[in-house]
Amino acid sequence: MAKKMWVVVALIALYAGTVSAQDAKAKLQAAVKAMGDVQSIQYSGSGKLDTFGQSYTPTAAWPVTNITSYTKTIDYASKSAKEELTRVEPNPPVKGGGRPFGGEDKQVNFVSGSFAWDQPGNAPVPQLGAAAERQLQIWLSPNGFLKAALENNATMRKGTVGSVISFKTGKFTVNGTIDADNMVTRTETWLPNPVLGDMPVETVYSGYKDFGGVKFPTSIVQSQGGFPVLELTVTNVKANPGLSVSVPDAVKTASAPPVRVVSQKLGDGVWFMGGGSHNSVLVEFPTYLAMIEAPLGDARSMAVMAEAHRLVPDKPIKYLINTHHHFDHFGGVRAYVAAGATIITNEMNVASYQKIFAAPHTLDPDELAKNPKKAEFIPVKGKYVLTEADRSIEIYRVEGDMHNGDIMMAYLPKDKILVEADDFTPDAPGVPAPTGPRPKMFEDNLKKQLLRLKLDVATIAPLHGVVVPFSDFQKAVGD
Repeated sequence: MAKKMWVVVALIALYAGTVSAQDAKAKLQAAVKAMGDVQSIQYSGSGKLDTFGQSYTPTAAWPVTNITSYTKTIDYASKSAKEELTRVEPNPPVKGGGRPFGGEDKQVNFVSGSFAWDQPGNAPVPQLGAAAERQLQIWLSPNGFLKAALENNATMRKGTVGSVISFKTGKFTVNGTIDADNMVTRTETWLPNPVLGDMPVETVYSGYKDFGGVKFPTSIVQSQGGFPVLELTVTNVKANPGLSVSVPDAVKTASAPPVRVVSQKLGDGVWFMGGGSHNSVLVEFPTYLAMIEAPLGDARSMAVMAEAHRLVPDKPIKYLINTHHHFDHFGGVRAYVAAGATIITNEMNVASYQKIFAAPHTLDPDELAKNPKKAEFIPVKGKYVLTEADRSIEIYRVEGDMHNGDIMMAYLPKDKILVEADDFTPDAPGVPAPTGPRPKMFEDNLKKQLLRLKLDVATIAPLHGVVVPFSDFQKAVGD
């Protein structure tokens, strides 16, 4: 009897799934008919581009830049897209991070199949890590969603404001809402992120208008990690413009460079861990090690920790000092938690970090996901001193900083070394520093803090760029 019941249940479930798939197909076909069946599309407009992962405080929205012109062309058959935009910084500038560019910043971004690249000038710049997301963005567009759903055995359920269509493409689950007028009003998916884990990506489409027989939204708002990253007002749409994209040879043959860590001894028991766009500083205490900064992600942190253990093989990394919450400086912290280190950070970060560490990392499991541990914190309000015997690190909040509201700097009094992030990036041609030169206001505020605290600095070990004598900073600020 029990066996028969299980068979009945299985048949009901199978029938329900079949009906759901059939209903989904009918709904999708109705939406294609209502919106217009296009093979390619181009839409243009203006709006805002918000700088992901660079908020002023850990709970604030991403800082805004203004898009003066935007055009995106998508060819669905070739799975290609070209995005062109020009943005300007708001005046007065907003608080928060991101790459300062001054004036206008022009971007041309491509994806074609499994290849992604930027073309800021004549030479293409491969973007190996961006291909999966840019390809997925094609299927998050209104017309692309309909095509991908029809090709991937989508199912349907009733939502609060319409029919919710779901399908999988590769490892990504995509949901979309189609309203009673058969317009796509929302899509959502999840992307892997070193900080946020399985990060929600939601795009809202509204204000549909007829553009030469094709209906397309006049408002597009995409949010990542809970805050908008793109807010676009669409003013022009072209159906079937076509897009001919040839993948440059330099992009086809590009491969990800290995993580490179170059240690430079700055004093007895102090090493500058460079070799990339972001740096760390290792400090040896009598019975343990402390690391200042864990940038980018797991790969960088694991390589830096390996170099630390090569330099000092018999001591654990007991503390990780995190200067601020910006994702490029926070992305590798989870690896140190997995290794058992206690995190020293500004007190305003702790609640946010605890929530972040609890988020699932199933799309791209990192060391902490594979080796779960509870994160331990030492919160810093204005000053904290890590000390053992004759070694100490003084940790100070940088008050009045426009780049980040919780940013801290570290000072090693024994060696007169200042470790700081983003407020002063030395002029070092050929050294990768994607954040670029910092605005003068950041340098002036750093000078103000050093004078307030009366720190006797001989050397600056910046977390971007190269180690320089303090006189380089004095020249920069005109002292």
